[in-house]
Amino acid sequence: QFHVAESGGGLVQAGGSLRLSCTASGLTINARGMAWFRQAPGKEREEVLCIAYNGIDTFYSESVKGRFTAYRDIAASTLYLQMSSLKEEDTAMYYCAAAEYVRSGTGCTTSSATSESAYYFWGQGTQVTVSS
Repeated sequence: QFHVAESGGGLVQAGGSLRLSCTASGLTINARGMAWFRQAPGKEREEVLCIAYNGIDTFYSESVKGRFTAYRDIAASTLYLQMSSLKEEDTAMYYCAAAEYVRSGTGCTTSSATSESAYYFWGQGTQVTVSS
């Protein structure tokens, strides 16, 4: 079975930090485009960041730029999302997404976000709640 699964969510105070993990099973994350999305209650799902299959080009949304960082551990088949200086507005369900094929462009560049349709594998999400 091919799938990705998120973990690491929880309750954190504003200003704090949290690290989310996205672990792939049955598929490699090497040379595969991936992304983190989030959805707050009553709002549409939005992209937090994407990382192109080259593992270098990364796009961060303006709302998280300078506070969130993504990095990969290829051997562990895990994409991490390090979140710092968390704000109440970061409260959301966070989803990991991966492209269906390796070396398949998702449209992610350092200046361009991607759409949900670029990804085939989705996790169930992990809840992040930031309290004041």
